[in-house]
Amino acid sequence: MRYRKMRAAVAVAGATALVAALAACGGGDESSGSGKTLNVLIGANTQYPAEQQAWQESIAQRFKSQTGAEVKWETFASANDELTKIQTSVVSGSGPDVYAVGTTFTPTAYSTKAFVTLGDEEWKKIGGKDKFIPSALGISGPDERNQVGVPWVGRPFVMVYNTELLSAAGIDKPATTWDELTQHAKRLTKGDQYGLAVAYKDNFDPWKFIWGMSIQAGNPLVDGKTARIQDPAVQKAYETFFGWLATDKVVNPAAVGWSNSQAVAEFAKGKTGYMALTSALAAKALDAGAVKGKWKFALLPTVPPGATTRPANGVEAASILSGDNLLVAEYSKNKDLAFQFVKMITDQDAQLDLYQRLGQLPANAAAAQTLLSDPTLQAVVEAQQKSVATPFTGAWADIQLALTNAVVQSIPDLSNGSISPAQIDSRLATAQKTAQSSLDRVK
Repeated sequence: MRYRKMRAAVAVAGATALVAALAACGGGDESSGSGKTLNVLIGANTQYPAEQQAWQESIAQRFKSQTGAEVKWETFASANDELTKIQTSVVSGSGPDVYAVGTTFTPTAYSTKAFVTLGDEEWKKIGGKDKFIPSALGISGPDERNQVGVPWVGRPFVMVYNTELLSAAGIDKPATTWDELTQHAKRLTKGDQYGLAVAYKDNFDPWKFIWGMSIQAGNPLVDGKTARIQDPAVQKAYETFFGWLATDKVVNPAAVGWSNSQAVAEFAKGKTGYMALTSALAAKALDAGAVKGKWKFALLPTVPPGATTRPANGVEAASILSGDNLLVAEYSKNKDLAFQFVKMITDQDAQLDLYQRLGQLPANAAAAQTLLSDPTLQAVVEAQQKSVATPFTGAWADIQLALTNAVVQSIPDLSNGSISPAQIDSRLATAQKTAQSSLDRVK
């Protein structure tokens, strides 16, 4: 048995970073998994829970037939749950063997030094780097020599629009600027029909709007070691996001309590012009609804609010570089099994099976190539090509949660029908302090 010391730099929102010395057993891995159990942590799919469970059972059976090992699944339902699980496992030196974490959480996981750095041997075990879409490796680590994340699925964000409703309103093509989207939404809103479906209470959605609008305006949110949250571009982003509900009245008032899956379900009823943030995962639900044959994906706007063209320092961010990475824990006593599992679920056949069941886009290059002929996915593929990575800093998880908390704190005001610029600025001041404090702690 050998011992390793690892410093954990993971912070739950509002908490200080943890620095913990862990004694973890290493080595002793065996290829045979007979009598062993591999623990795997993934995000809960709230949109297709039954399908996810069926997929988990199928994968577990297949893995057992290949290795003799059982798979025990754990799930997380929110960013806070995800971060807390990483934190507690790192500190205790025990927990899941394999983590499927969101791409934006990979920098925080990397900063803990608690996950296996992928060298030539590890990449060979899972089929090599050439197995994956090159862009999918963009947030696997700070550089090519220090990567911990194996791309598993891609989830570029797009919007979806109702072709029939837009045509009836005299709109011949989807909006390309945020102001144009608001204008379209106003034209589409009448009676029980609304212009936009937005998931204000979702655990993951809100900050993505703010991030996109901000960097399109030339404000990166993180500039080296400086947080730029309390910035006019961020203020304008929140005012636009909240304004759809509070002042423009183009969103169903019930949206103040919606998760993403509820917003998708509302759009699928056929009485909404646009859903402002979704992914290829929505296709199955849309085709099961009243909008079957009447919907298309489109790029999210890439021109910031208040502008007709993107400023010279603005970034054409159609989406965050989004999806899930697979990480193997350093403390795991089943590393060989873990890499066998990672290889299996990133192979072409498994990736296509996951897409068919849950709509998760493959990170496997060969699997992705087979989907290029599907016209439904053209905007999604373009969004993937124009995706931009969030900052690779261990502070990003705190920053992401701070942006989300500004929305959470505003829900009561939105429920009452209004929110003032001063209230937004006060919450951004709090988010700024949280973000800067976290950046100051990260080395």
